[in-house]
Amino acid sequence: MKLFFILFLTAASYISLAQQSAVTETGKEVILYDDGTWKYRSDEDTVKTEISTNPISFSKNSEATFLLKSNKVNMGFCINPKKWSFKKATSNEAAEYELQIKDGDLYAMIISEKIEIPLDALKSIAYNNSKEIVSDLKIVKEEYRIVNGKKVLCMQMNGTIQSIKFSYYGYYFSNSNGTVQFITYTSQNLLNKYLPDIENLLNGLVELK
Repeated sequence: MKLFFILFLTAASYISLAQQSAVTETGKEVILYDDGTWKYRSDEDTVKTEISTNPISFSKNSEATFLLKSNKVNMGFCINPKKWSFKKATSNEAAEYELQIKDGDLYAMIISEKIEIPLDALKSIAYNNSKEIVSDLKIVKEEYRIVNGKKVLCMQMNGTIQSIKFSYYGYYFSNSNGTVQFITYTSQNLLNKYLPDIENLLNGLVELK
């Protein structure tokens, strides 16, 4: 499904451009422009909903035996090497790693940054940057989760690129050590098929000591 992969990377470049937005010391979000100007992000630009917390505690799968370490932040990603292949990102300069399920059409990427971004602001950044290119993008699932002892935002976004319907499904995490966007993606008709693999992959997110 190389066509889908290429189309997604066009949209993914907007997800990963967190440098187009920033958060001030007082917690206000601003939009940065290429000409050096900026403005405060208005309420109209931001998706605001009450986000519930899943009561279940999530932990890494016993078959996730390989630890992939970030070179930017103090985070790791426990993956099942029998299920997933990975490499340093080449298609998206903002990402650290690209992953693909073996013999399938499920992909993932890991974006790490040293800046701390509040989760609600991170949600808005991911959504608004992507919506600039995916006009029908919608958040269809969002909840906070406790994953390996850390609070993350779990979010699914659906959209269409050149008539192909796709889904992003990912974990978003940030603390004083930095920010991680751990995002999977596939076509909408395959999401339910791959959901167990997606959950097992994302639940490998761990903070390193």
